[in-house]
Amino acid sequence: MNKTIIFLGAGPGDPELITLKGRRLLDEADVIVYAGSLVNPVLLDGVKADVHDSAGMDLDAIMGVMISAAKAGKKVVRLHTGDPAIYGAIREQMQLLDRENIAYEVVPGVSSALASAAALKAELTVPEVTQTVIFTRQAGRTPVPERESLHNLAAIQATMCIFLSVSMIETVVTELTSGGYPVDTPVAVVEKVSWPDQHIVRGTLADIAKKIQKSTIRKTAMILVGRALADDASAASKLYDAGFSHEYREKT
Repeated sequence: MNKTIIFLGAGPGDPELITLKGRRLLDEADVIVYAGSLVNPVLLDGVKADVHDSAGMDLDAIMGVMISAAKAGKKVVRLHTGDPAIYGAIREQMQLLDRENIAYEVVPGVSSALASAAALKAELTVPEVTQTVIFTRQAGRTPVPERESLHNLAAIQATMCIFLSVSMIETVVTELTSGGYPVDTPVAVVEKVSWPDQHIVRGTLADIAKKIQKSTIRKTAMILVGRALADDASAASKLYDAGFSHEYREKT
């Protein structure tokens, strides 16, 4: 009888940032296919499963391992970095499983965007500054719809978490500033967030490209942009304001 295949978010790198459910699923798995170029291999220490590194595999090879194992009645975990819903490339895998009539489940993980905010001790939504967070990327080998270009998204000056783009930092800066962000907008680049060799570079749109060029950061980094990162972003939430009443508390 076929077993359900689990698409599991590994989190950003720190093995303690996987969920309790995720840890249990790894320990129970018979077969694990993991994104070897990004997932911390410490997560696989002590597992009983047959482990496959997908870094050198194409989609057909990955699906061949997963489908044959599931049809043999084995418990299969497809381990993705961060949260599989964001740049996880899981949609095409799920579509193929639908064709094979194989059940699957998605278990979320901690996104590198949110881990980066934690590393920066930043709140991405600040009252009267920004209430919107955009997850996006710069167009490269994989295109981006023109309506979602950084230039167009920059117009509202929300907090932006830019994935997979640090190698194009000069282009990123040009797109953001031409689209509407002032050059003094705060920027932070977090490389390998939550890993032991995590590296943070802070600056503004005026100087971040030069700072990154002088650093050792070349890939596996998150770019965060917006006024929410500024030290003066100090507007207070109404939630705990003594003069603001809500369902659970009367104003004083």
